[in-house]
Amino acid sequence: MKVNDAISGVLLLILSLAVLWNVSSFPTIPGQNVGPAAFPGLLAALLLVCSLILIVRGLRERGVQPWVVLGSWMTSPWHRRNFFVTLGCLLFYIFASNDLGFIPCAIIVLAAMFWALDVRPVLILPVAVGMTLLVHLIFYKGLRVPLPWGILLPWQW
Repeated sequence: MKVNDAISGVLLLILSLAVLWNVSSFPTIPGQNVGPAAFPGLLAALLLVCSLILIVRGLRERGVQPWVVLGSWMTSPWHRRNFFVTLGCLLFYIFASNDLGFIPCAIIVLAAMFWALDVRPVLILPVAVGMTLLVHLIFYKGLRVPLPWGILLPWQW
């Protein structure tokens, strides 16, 4: 799918304005010129400039390029199914991860995605479990990201 640059620019403009509005409420640190709002504000200002360039560029191309051109995947049943499987997996993780925990949810999500991608059935469960445990180890132990334990809380390690 191809979207005109003006549409992308407007969305990025809204994002940059929202970030600028949000960082305006950050507290200042007495005696320092650089506070917690400095770098997010700088990045948002740069994003604002880039979004304006995209909007101008997209409006210039408006006569040549339509606003939205749908990709060939929109007519492919296999691609549409995989899109909805991915969307369903994301929604499942968002709503179930606090109650079930990261490990069970990640295993279910990976297994569903492997199934949708026609991975050999004998490999789905071992690879899903192995990759989940590896990701959990990297994030929980290595990066110290607090992942939800859910139903596995009694066996927390």
